[in-house]
Amino acid sequence: MDPLRIEAGELTTEEILDALGEGRRIVVRADLFGAEREMTLRHDGETFYCDTPTRLHKHDDPDEMRACIEKMGYGRTAGDDADTADADD
Repeated sequence: MDPLRIEAGELTTEEILDALGEGRRIVVRADLFGAEREMTLRHDGETFYCDTPTRLHKHDDPDEMRACIEKMGYGRTAGDDADTADADD
């Protein structure tokens, strides 16, 4: 299966976790220190991995991986999806 390629913030954190749970490898393109970089997120059924150009992060459970995805800005949070159209009313 080809990796799922996304831009940082394109999917929600939960969508990323769902894809990882389905066995997908995700390549996230993000700005890192002023340069475009690709990070690879994966799950081997036991451990979550976040492979960056400088470090390999390992996480033992979905909550740790969720925190990493949100901290690094790879996924949108549910609040980012809120419809602000009513703000003008």
